[in-house]
Amino acid sequence: MSTPTGFMEYQRELPSDRDPLERIKDWNEFHRMFSEEQLRTQGSRCMDCGTPYCHTGMELAGSASGCPINNLIPEWNNLVYRGLWREAYERLSKTNNFPEFTGRVCPAPCEGSCTVGLIGEPVTIKTIEQAIIDRAFEEGWVVPQPPKARTGKKVAVVGSGPAGLAAAAQLNKAGHTVTVYERADRLGGLMMYGIPTMKLEKNIVERRIELLRAEGITFVTNTEIGKDISSEQLLAEFDSVVLCGGATKARGLGDIEGAKLKGIHPAMDFLNASIKSYLDSNLADGNYIDAKNKHVIVIGGGDTGTDCVATSLRLDCTSVTQFGTHAKAPDVRDSVSNPWPQFPNVYTLDYAHEEAKALYGEDPRAFSVLTKKFVGDENGNVKELHTVQIRRYVDEQGRKIYEEIAGTEKVWPADLVLVAVGFEGPERTIIDQLGLETDRRSNVKAAYGKYKTSVDKVFAAGDMRRGQSLIVWAINEGREAAREVDKYLMGSSMLP
Repeated sequence: MSTPTGFMEYQRELPSDRDPLERIKDWNEFHRMFSEEQLRTQGSRCMDCGTPYCHTGMELAGSASGCPINNLIPEWNNLVYRGLWREAYERLSKTNNFPEFTGRVCPAPCEGSCTVGLIGEPVTIKTIEQAIIDRAFEEGWVVPQPPKARTGKKVAVVGSGPAGLAAAAQLNKAGHTVTVYERADRLGGLMMYGIPTMKLEKNIVERRIELLRAEGITFVTNTEIGKDISSEQLLAEFDSVVLCGGATKARGLGDIEGAKLKGIHPAMDFLNASIKSYLDSNLADGNYIDAKNKHVIVIGGGDTGTDCVATSLRLDCTSVTQFGTHAKAPDVRDSVSNPWPQFPNVYTLDYAHEEAKALYGEDPRAFSVLTKKFVGDENGNVKELHTVQIRRYVDEQGRKIYEEIAGTEKVWPADLVLVAVGFEGPERTIIDQLGLETDRRSNVKAAYGKYKTSVDKVFAAGDMRRGQSLIVWAINEGREAAREVDKYLMGSSMLP
């Protein structure tokens, strides 16, 4: 506990972000940080709540409640309040391999289950977390820590996203010789090419990878397992294999009329290309899907769709609208259907929505909208999109039902349509080559907490095992899978 009455004496505050109309002119991170005094004040709001739900890491009502990696949040809040920054960093590092990632892009389920939130506004946990790790880098406290001895065991990790990097980091700490394979030209997986630089600048990712490399991990890029190297060869060369390839098979639009028209693209193709072109040439090479002077429609109301909105704005679109089949969330938490400590389902403006509203005067989202068909021009390019308003409910069998509302049909101009309706699961190449069992959602079948697949020596973690999820869950699974691999190789494990 910091101060017994801090949560009553001080209000929750967040640092002011860069002005939306200014930040859409560049691709830099939009957050600003508090002063040390302000951070200590916010840390003082963390109360002696007895049972700190902020670090419980449960799943309630289909979403995370509390921190999935069980960060010791009240402890480092208190240390920041007391000005003990190095001790706060050391405490944070006990549970989180990459707080510089989660402090920037995690949706902070910890804050949704903060006890102070029962009677007021929660503690600014995410802001304090980022401040701790950023200061640790500035002070030079974050240094390579290679293991003192090697076990002689070799482990291959497939995929360099958050699950793969977490597994590799932990296995390396245990003394195993770790090689990480990445099919892209840069390391980081989703954190490199899936998340725009406005949320996570790529030098932050590369800085951590260089530390892992200095600790003894080998990274191999431009190499796809199952194509450049067969899955069987990998199995023969390593004592164990950890699959962290993600859930990258995009869900399509099905049989909607006109869905094959030119100008309709998967959201990740749009994001990947724009980020790569920006990193390669500051967009000078033109190797991206251009949104300039176009009416952009984003189908899908999640984070990927939101990132498409922000990216379209920076590519000088004429307009951008984001469709969601869900209804607009209430302004305050419904204590009956969405009680604490569930993640609060309330109306908020994410960074991209704030930018679009500043530019165009209104929230770019359209709620409870179902796309009915696309219409093209004489050259086969999409030119308009037809929708209808819906009511969405769940029937007795648990199925989502979309009931169209008569008289709500609408036609939207659309020169570029980005489809961000989720993912169907992992790609099949490795799964088929190794004959791995899959679950009903086509993910690799491996029990949570065990991560062992149906094939000896092979483990799976992250989105490839659980389906599309949060970075913080990927880190959780990568860490836990590393512990299980260590047990498999050595008979026991000292990894957390």
